[in-house]
Amino acid sequence: MGKHTLPAVDSGSYSEAFARSVDDPEAFWLEAARAIDWDSEPTRALDDSAAPLYRWFPDGSMNTCFNALDRHVLAGRGDQAAIIYDSPVVGKKKTYSYATMLDKVSRFAGLLAEAGVGKGDRVVIYMPMMPQAITAMLACARLGAVHSVVFGGFAAKELAARLDDATPKVIVTASGGIEPSRVVEYLPTIVAALALSSHAVGTVIVKNRAEVPGSAHEFDSPGTQWWDWDERSPSASAHPPVPVLATDPLYILYTSGTTGTPKGVVRDNGGHAVAMAWSMANIYDVHAGDVMWTASDVGWVVGHSYIVYGPLLAGATTVLYEGKPVGTPDAGAFWRVVSDYRVRTLFTAPTALRAIRKADPHAELSEQYDLTCLDALFLAGERLDPDTWTWATALLEKPVIDHWWQTETGWAICASPRGLERMPLRAGSPSFPVPGFQVQIVDEQGQAVRHLGEGNIVIRLPLPPGTLATLWNGDDRYRHTYLSAFPGYYLTGDSGYFDREGYLYVMGRTDDIINVAGHRLSTGSMEQVLAQHAAVAECAVIGVHDEIKGEKPVGYVVLKSGVTIGDRELAAELVSMVRDQIGAVAAFRDAVVVSALPKTRSGKILRKTMRQIANGEEYIVPPTIEDTTAIAVIQAVVLP
Repeated sequence: MGKHTLPAVDSGSYSEAFARSVDDPEAFWLEAARAIDWDSEPTRALDDSAAPLYRWFPDGSMNTCFNALDRHVLAGRGDQAAIIYDSPVVGKKKTYSYATMLDKVSRFAGLLAEAGVGKGDRVVIYMPMMPQAITAMLACARLGAVHSVVFGGFAAKELAARLDDATPKVIVTASGGIEPSRVVEYLPTIVAALALSSHAVGTVIVKNRAEVPGSAHEFDSPGTQWWDWDERSPSASAHPPVPVLATDPLYILYTSGTTGTPKGVVRDNGGHAVAMAWSMANIYDVHAGDVMWTASDVGWVVGHSYIVYGPLLAGATTVLYEGKPVGTPDAGAFWRVVSDYRVRTLFTAPTALRAIRKADPHAELSEQYDLTCLDALFLAGERLDPDTWTWATALLEKPVIDHWWQTETGWAICASPRGLERMPLRAGSPSFPVPGFQVQIVDEQGQAVRHLGEGNIVIRLPLPPGTLATLWNGDDRYRHTYLSAFPGYYLTGDSGYFDREGYLYVMGRTDDIINVAGHRLSTGSMEQVLAQHAAVAECAVIGVHDEIKGEKPVGYVVLKSGVTIGDRELAAELVSMVRDQIGAVAAFRDAVVVSALPKTRSGKILRKTMRQIANGEEYIVPPTIEDTTAIAVIQAVVLP
């Protein structure tokens, strides 16, 4: 399965690499592709025959799992640690070598094959932060199947929507997840989702956890067989890697839409592998044998890219941490993990640092640990405020590197690429566009905005390898959502500006997607839930600044005439409805009754104005407002 090849040629300094990626992308990305082992090596980088839908390495074939596991074992590094599992919530620590992971993944791929999974079939993975989640992902890749990981915090309704869209043959799950203060049973949610879904899933494979009740033997769903992972996997035959086209899909990852079906971002095999390998070396400066810890969840894009695929493609060691930045057991948990495993590169969200800082403002707990191994801290997920950046920089006395990217892009749009050139950092900025990403600022008419002028952040097409190829079953939706506003450009949905030295500053979303602790969530979907309540006439959900999470959703509701219900009782019911239908991940805890919502004469709720009021920002009352007294209503009830 493929041959071992020489590592990619050094790309040189940042400016040289960026220029080459723009002036000669064919040569640049074919050179980068040398970091991957191919069954059929590509002779072309970009296929633009169906523009604006682009494909990378169209004549190449390979297998992502082979590149993540087999080739490292074949190179004599099978005894090296691939995954370090550290779970303070269950009190377990375990290290898995590359050889061990190859055996486990090969056998689980065999088990999936027994369930009828083959190349191109979909598998939904609904699991907590445990090694079997990575095993299931890589096993799908080994078969050429397409995995779709759904974060375990989503409720049955959200899971059912993803089942209907992805139409998987198999669901891989665990008996449940474990939080510091509670146990979350997954299997009842699976049963409920199967009942809500119109798609029939053939098999559910369950990994039992001793700490969580429930097993595959206790459940029955019409048309679905339930298998026990531990009973069947050991006897399954090891399955070899299946060659796939570089353009074949590796995974679907759903991201929030304002209404209707969630958007399934499609990531290919070849372009993704090339991008991950390039980014590991050139952005993070992480190489074979290094230890990288990405403190995220495998259910999010950061977990896909830099807990699983990036480190393993690079031959590094990845840390899988099942715990919190505080409370498991204290605000020194992150520093303990860095010290214990000699982590070279830590990647987390600003939310985690803010939580640590709130609990331990002077970082006294960090003094118990040796952090000299840490080379750099990377942050992404939401805007990194200058205060947090300054605090972390002073604490670690190491580079704290903000970088900016999206579920759709799969890797950094802007960063300070540490493996290319170690450039000065600036508070509040994710630095410069990464080679391959031609970022521009345009106004509403699509005209370029001069330096220091804020506008829409767009990226000139084609996007580089590793970004979204399209939306699952949704080429037209992909074009309409991302490519129609400014022809020839991808719309990021964020606003920002460049300073005179070329540093980008990302100021926030231009739509109604809010960012809660690094999780992009739709306020529209929350509004749909609130509107279902019998007492609610209309509602609006906005994102309000939160010191820890970045943003938190707050719902403002207008009651139907004649309804009598206590504010506290109503708020509790609305919070419960959102938790049940969207999940705890929404972090929806605040609902406020108001007499009116500010609207335009055409009936559009002025959510942006409401956000500005709630966040204490300056605002201008739009001339199209229907009733100016509604502004005073919001001013009177904004939450601190």
